[in-house]
Amino acid sequence: MTELESAQRRADLAERAARAGAAVAEEAFRSGIAVETKNGKTDVVTQADRDAQRAVIEVVREEYPDDPVVGEEDEELKAVPEEGPAWIVDPIDGTNNFVRGIRVFGTAVAAVIDGEPVGAATVLPALGDSYLAGPDGVALNGEPIAVSDRADPELCTVCPTIWWGYDDRDQYAAASKAIVDRFADMRRFGCAQAVLAMVASGALDGVLTNVQANPWDSVAGVHHVREAGGTVTDLEGERWRHDSRGLVASNGAVHEHVLEAAREIER
Repeated sequence: MTELESAQRRADLAERAARAGAAVAEEAFRSGIAVETKNGKTDVVTQADRDAQRAVIEVVREEYPDDPVVGEEDEELKAVPEEGPAWIVDPIDGTNNFVRGIRVFGTAVAAVIDGEPVGAATVLPALGDSYLAGPDGVALNGEPIAVSDRADPELCTVCPTIWWGYDDRDQYAAASKAIVDRFADMRRFGCAQAVLAMVASGALDGVLTNVQANPWDSVAGVHHVREAGGTVTDLEGERWRHDSRGLVASNGAVHEHVLEAAREIER
């Protein structure tokens, strides 16, 4: 099997695994499921998160029983191995939306080799949207997609992503101001993987945060953006990695503007 064929096999498996997890989440959606908290009042989790993660891992283990798994829930790894293959799983990204009955949530699965994604899938079951990125392009519901070609920031819509805790709300406010000062409009959806996928499809022109994103919130979506022709960097403008501080994703044409907005958060 060639390297390209191996990458495509992992991408296809990521899609099957994400669909399995998303099916579990969709079945529990708006079912009155109990809500728990983890590390704060807004850091919520449900049994559906745990069940969806198990469903994803079961699919992965059928083909790759020995590959490590990085997952948000339970006792899975919390950091991406620098060498060899691994799988990164967010069983329900956007759990706050999920528990409120808001449709913007999904299951994201990324396959990585030596820390770099080779395939990724994000399935948003309540919206009926599935994004799949392999080694050669990205598709939404089976149709190829690409980032927007908007180059005028005053025509662009940008999203602040990842959550700022209560002690850092000044940074959330600064991020919002930096965006509305530069761009046509701002959106916030409460689901990092969904908004990165929207950059890949051209629905959004940029996404930014100054915090370090967890790998399960970011790696799959970053792969989508890059395969769609976009740019993803850290706050220094260097190529983004799973351990970077800050995440700035754009269509490429307005990247410097999005990057400058991200840098302004901490000024």
